[in-house]
Amino acid sequence: MRALDWIVLIAFLAFIALYGLWRGRHSNTASNYLLAGRSLRWYTVLFSIMATQASAITFLSTPGQAYADGMRFIQFYLGLPLAMVVLSITVVPLFHRLKVYTAYEYLEQRFDGRVRTLAAALFLIQRGLAAGLTIYAPALIFATILGWDIFWMNLVFGGVVVFYTASGGTRAVSHTQTVQVLIIFTGMAVACAMLLNLLPAQVSLLDATRLAGKLGKLESIDPSFNLHSRYTLWSGLIGGFFLQLSYFGTDQSQVQRYLTGKSVAHSRMGLLFNGLLKIPMQISILFLGVLVFVFYQFTAPPIFFNAGQVAAIRHAPQAAAYADLEQQYAALHEEKQAAIGGLLTAMRRGDAAGEACAGSGLMQTNSQMQAVRESAIDLLADRHPGMDRKDTNYVFLTFLVHYLPVGLLGLVIAAIVAAAMGSTAAELNALAATTTVDFYRRFRRRQPRAAAAGSAKGGGNDSAGAQASAAEERHTVRFSRAATLFWGLFAVLFADYASRLGSLIEAVNILGSLFYGTILGIFLTAFYMPRVNGRAVFRAALLAELLVLACFLWSDISFLWYNLVGCLAVMGLGWLQSVNLHDE
Repeated sequence: MRALDWIVLIAFLAFIALYGLWRGRHSNTASNYLLAGRSLRWYTVLFSIMATQASAITFLSTPGQAYADGMRFIQFYLGLPLAMVVLSITVVPLFHRLKVYTAYEYLEQRFDGRVRTLAAALFLIQRGLAAGLTIYAPALIFATILGWDIFWMNLVFGGVVVFYTASGGTRAVSHTQTVQVLIIFTGMAVACAMLLNLLPAQVSLLDATRLAGKLGKLESIDPSFNLHSRYTLWSGLIGGFFLQLSYFGTDQSQVQRYLTGKSVAHSRMGLLFNGLLKIPMQISILFLGVLVFVFYQFTAPPIFFNAGQVAAIRHAPQAAAYADLEQQYAALHEEKQAAIGGLLTAMRRGDAAGEACAGSGLMQTNSQMQAVRESAIDLLADRHPGMDRKDTNYVFLTFLVHYLPVGLLGLVIAAIVAAAMGSTAAELNALAATTTVDFYRRFRRRQPRAAAAGSAKGGGNDSAGAQASAAEERHTVRFSRAATLFWGLFAVLFADYASRLGSLIEAVNILGSLFYGTILGIFLTAFYMPRVNGRAVFRAALLAELLVLACFLWSDISFLWYNLVGCLAVMGLGWLQSVNLHDE
């Protein structure tokens, strides 16, 4: 990065931090700090919801996912629009009517304190780890660009986000997310325009699309009902529906976003517009990755995109063998150019026989290149046992660093960092709210009886009661800020481990799927199974979570189905226990 890139990026970071402080300057009560006083309009709610879900992982790892696997990942989101409709009808009016701070408060009213504690604890574990992944993604950018240690990058980035999140609370988070979303869309549009500009002059967007389709990168829908295939139409519609229902309906990082709406209508509109916009947005991001793939059909790609691993082997005993594999890879890429040229010519002429012949040669060369690449990865793994053999997280970043002009690189990096800041801030804000409301305020010792009695009497004691109440509000805000700091440190420590988890976009969704089904099952039982009591659902949830973990450890079914398994297990086991109790 050049000086202009750094100016753009640093100016953006400074603006977001100061803007967040300014917007959150009146967050001195629990309601203002945790829910922005329930005063936000639908478009602010919408941008906040989108920014919370669209972390840096979305814009850093998703293009790499498309580079490696094409558009199939879009099936993950097919259940989202229906989930938004269901939540708008059911959950939104209920939470607004009860005026809860967190989703888990409702569970104590419906069941008991144990169920509330269990659901909140599952959320804290899952979201605390996920926050580490969202911190790791932007830290990875700076570690790659500057060659600095990833731990210190995690610490610096986490510190910036904790600073304005702890200071301004939910109001600061929501308003900064509006700016961040605008920067995100601008940065992605710039990256797409640059990709198209960097393609050879004789290659049009139509040519690029047809070439991507010929190479299997535009296959979006797999209609087969295969439990072992990670992304299919049915895993997206069914498993994805339950995942999105749980994420937006029971995950406090999202629930907190629409609890800030000034009315039920504003919260509903925020959710429904998210359902309309999310799939087109993801298609655009995935297609950006497909364009990166097409670009590297005409420009020689590195044999492995993780430059840090490659730099380390240059001074190792395997250096000569690795250099030889790089030469083989480059030679095969030159051969591929002839096949691609023949394929494009045949497609333009409508020559089916020539297209088939060129396509067959291209596939053969691609297979040879993949074999050479696997040999290179084996050498890297010999040098660094336990390394991540996937480099999808580095594909888009490598393109940005090497091919974007000065100034525009800073803008696109700022867009990715904006996504990270918006998502991480919302997660830390939700973790602090849940820690404060569902644990600290419930279990801390009550006010002394004298103060409580004074607050209940009229006359001169009204002033004492008001002062005690104000003191309690300030104490809650202070504890929430401390909780934000704690979870920020927790996330930073886990971020140091994230490099071992492969594709970040998959890792964060797998992590969520280990817990979301169980939490959703608890809530659906609360909504629709009035005969099931707290004791039954508590035991059912524990058993269901063990079942989900067993599926993860000892089966190869797609992670999207974990959400269905956990949800149905809670509801089914809870119902069976209630039937037995009723019969007795």
